[in-house]
Amino acid sequence: MSTVQRRRVVITGMGTVNPCGNTVPETWDNLLAGKSGIGLITRFDVSDFACKIGGEVKGFEPDRYIDKKEQKKMDIFIQYAMAAAQEAMEDAGLAGMELTKAERELFGISIGSGIGGLSTIWEEAHGYRGPRRTSPFFIPSLIINLASGFVSIKYGLQGPNSAVATACATGTHAIGDAARQIMFGYADRMVAGGSDSVINPLGLGGFAAMRALSTRNDAPEQASRPFDKGRDGFVMGEGAGILVLEEYELAKARGAKIYAEIAGYGMSGDAHHISSPSEDGDGPRRVMQAAIRDAGIAPEQIGYVNAHGTSTPAGDRIECSAIKQVFGAHAAKLKVSSSKSMTGHLLGAAGGLETIVAALAAKTGKIPPTLNVVDQDPDCDLDVTPHTAGTFDAEYTLNNNFGFGGTNGCVVLRRL
Repeated sequence: MSTVQRRRVVITGMGTVNPCGNTVPETWDNLLAGKSGIGLITRFDVSDFACKIGGEVKGFEPDRYIDKKEQKKMDIFIQYAMAAAQEAMEDAGLAGMELTKAERELFGISIGSGIGGLSTIWEEAHGYRGPRRTSPFFIPSLIINLASGFVSIKYGLQGPNSAVATACATGTHAIGDAARQIMFGYADRMVAGGSDSVINPLGLGGFAAMRALSTRNDAPEQASRPFDKGRDGFVMGEGAGILVLEEYELAKARGAKIYAEIAGYGMSGDAHHISSPSEDGDGPRRVMQAAIRDAGIAPEQIGYVNAHGTSTPAGDRIECSAIKQVFGAHAAKLKVSSSKSMTGHLLGAAGGLETIVAALAAKTGKIPPTLNVVDQDPDCDLDVTPHTAGTFDAEYTLNNNFGFGGTNGCVVLRRL
């Protein structure tokens, strides 16, 4: 990238709330076991909707993370971010650590969301009672950067404070951008990831109108089927995936647990269509190549790809084509899987959760399966780890996420 000396960045804490679990250990166990978190939507009446299924967070107790009075100021996507950030900070051993002012000034935050407070917008508009009855917390509870804001206030983080909003690439971009803050000395530590919750009538109706969603309502757990010939759209999920990133020498000096190193990060734009990648896979190809180049490694050094794998007819085929273009003959040896087959698509939170999955794969050598690959699409002829968890033995893993508007993000992780 430049002649500037880059600092190394490692993951020392992780937290999540998602359809497959409300902690990282619970999620990882369920993913390795192939346990789906997708079912019929219970949050509202879906009788009039063509799609009636989703990946809802279950058993979430905001009182464990947020004072009741404060909850009224937060859309559910912010509450999910607060919960995942708390787990990540505790996991990193930083939640109770007394930080100096200088340390806090170099401890930043970058939590994004694809859509933000759509649930708050729906509730406020649906029950609108005039301008004098509008909640004073309406605007603060729905703004995307308030997830970063509330977490920074809770922990006194005074470093770089930002929020990414790049649709389904949000979480990956937030993590990659945060890593670069540390790499080039603008911060020593960052809390980074994504959070989204739009399982409400507006969200479901909007995506259904685009014909983006699966309508396999009679078999919800089988509806998200990346790489299968019978895939008919994605299943909407919700939740948050948050990481704590630290400069390597700082983390090592305090004896921190290290999951993996952020070895490379790439971004690209399709410049093609608002919701569909180009058939030649040019954008996904270039973003993977950029991340691999940034890591300073050869494609053959990567052993596992956590694919974007949304279960859309065009998207999965094009991603697989791009993988084959990037890896050439090595593509036949790669392990690939899509955890969205169990969680559904967490939109702006997808990259956060799936970077956690890729980091745990790097650390353990285990790979969650891709469920529901009953009749694999010949255009997706990779080893997609169907049905049951797999293993691999390589130093590097890669995570892909692509978003509406042709925005793409990719991170390469290194096992330490």
